[in-house]
Amino acid sequence: MSSTAAIAIGSAHAEHHELGFWRTYIFSQDHKMIGRQFLFMALFMMAIGGLMAMLMRLDLAWPDTQFSFLRFFPQSVQNDSAITAATYNSTLTMHATIMIFFVVMPILVGCFGNFLIPLMIGARDMAFPKLNMLSFWVGAVAGVIMLSSYFVPGGPAAAGWTSYAPLSAVPIYTGVDWGQNLWCISIIVLGVSSLMGAINYITTIINMRTKGMYFFRMPLVIWALFITAILLLLALPVLTTALALLLFDRMGGTHFFLPAGGGEPILWQHLFWFFGHPEVYIMILPAMGIASEIIATFSRKPIFGYRAMVYAICAIAGLSWMVWGHHMFQSGMDPELGTGFMLSTMVIAVPSAIKTFNWLGTLYKGNIHYTTAMLNALSFVAMFVIGGLSGIFMACTPVDMYIHDTYFIVAHIHYVLFGGSLFGIFAGVTYWYPKMFGRMMNETLGKIHFWITFVAFNCTFFPMHILGMGGHMRRIYNPTQYDFLKPLEPINMFISISAFVLGSAQFIFLANMIWSYFKGEKASENPWNANTLEWSAPSPPGHGNWPGPIPAVYRGPYEYSSPESEADHLPQWQVVEHATAAAD
Repeated sequence: MSSTAAIAIGSAHAEHHELGFWRTYIFSQDHKMIGRQFLFMALFMMAIGGLMAMLMRLDLAWPDTQFSFLRFFPQSVQNDSAITAATYNSTLTMHATIMIFFVVMPILVGCFGNFLIPLMIGARDMAFPKLNMLSFWVGAVAGVIMLSSYFVPGGPAAAGWTSYAPLSAVPIYTGVDWGQNLWCISIIVLGVSSLMGAINYITTIINMRTKGMYFFRMPLVIWALFITAILLLLALPVLTTALALLLFDRMGGTHFFLPAGGGEPILWQHLFWFFGHPEVYIMILPAMGIASEIIATFSRKPIFGYRAMVYAICAIAGLSWMVWGHHMFQSGMDPELGTGFMLSTMVIAVPSAIKTFNWLGTLYKGNIHYTTAMLNALSFVAMFVIGGLSGIFMACTPVDMYIHDTYFIVAHIHYVLFGGSLFGIFAGVTYWYPKMFGRMMNETLGKIHFWITFVAFNCTFFPMHILGMGGHMRRIYNPTQYDFLKPLEPINMFISISAFVLGSAQFIFLANMIWSYFKGEKASENPWNANTLEWSAPSPPGHGNWPGPIPAVYRGPYEYSSPESEADHLPQWQVVEHATAAAD
């Protein structure tokens, strides 16, 4: 489809027409409403996943006391330790599954992808609006299936969010263990939703960019979402295949992963992590793009090394397919193969380091404005660096053999996916809230939320490195059962208290969102004086995004046209108008 044809179709699509309540707010085909639907669904799931985290920390800080949440289950009173452990494991499994698949991905990919892509490339809507609507509702069905596992015999899945075979391949309880079955079905359905979105994103970005919006004029957040969509398109079929084989083992009598019938449990690990490591970058690349956009805006400078940043995103995506084996150093793999995975894992740190130094280069001598969005973006960079540095330790096979399956790993993944992805989410929601809802979020509440979250986060997860070096295993519900862990119990208590503060701080963020929606200051078209194309649309944009013709662009949002050109200080959509006026 040519740009002219796409714009013509978009203009027809933008014609005003009244839609009823159901088609406007429920079964909407408008990319902006679908983005908000993903946001609200993910916030609801975040509340559930966060509650599960608080329950686990309650038990780890005060096991075998009246404070342990396991005391509320009848089987715990009966002192059946096997069932008690399974209850804790199911809570852990659902916490991790919900936070990864139903919080981070729906917000970073579903919400920001849907809301931003058409606005930032100059399109009226997504290429396939009906498919877009279907992607949300299929994802919502997946969430319902996942939560319904609490109401079936045996309760929810308890094999960990990685569901390693053979534990996940056989029923834990007598009879049919439907919780694990529903876990598999839910993730398969969610994968279908993500594939729909990925196809839509790729098609929209390739075919529907406005006049002058060449690939190397696209904002970095669009590049990140574009590469993320490609990763989803390639990675999800692998996970779907693995889940189907797991269901066959559980329900069809096959033995793909069961040793008793000649199956190979390690095959599950290979399939899962071949998907799982690209999945890590699926969850972090959009946050990197968001941070790049916000840091450039509030440094009042173009991003340093724009093309290098684009190539780094592509390099991270390419290398992510070559490092999955570093999750399996303990599985008995050939040492030579392990060395290959070790080296490739160290190499993937290079493009991440390029991005970090480019962010620092952008900040250098910038006119920095410490807004709430900027503070969260800077925190994203700092926490991602800490998580990345701890990942270097795990890349080294001899070191990983010691810290594998300890709280050192828990600290690492939370620094990357909470300190990274969630701080990126907070930054993005605060930054684009005026465009989403037409009002400004309260800066005072935003900064209070940021500082409490930042301090409590580090108090929660940094001590976990110490626990891991002390040999504290993950996924154990009662550390006091192990004599060598008893001296570490005060650290567990400190972590739990910090976690409760961290969880409570999120009510401030939620209250800020709700209060600002009704009472916040009305937003202008471009309250941040940003350069990218979405800020040329009304706040919030109406149907079709722009009431008139879609603006054309003359240069990228981060590039100078000449050393002393007045146009360098104009947003990218105003450069054409400036050049035309100068010619006249």
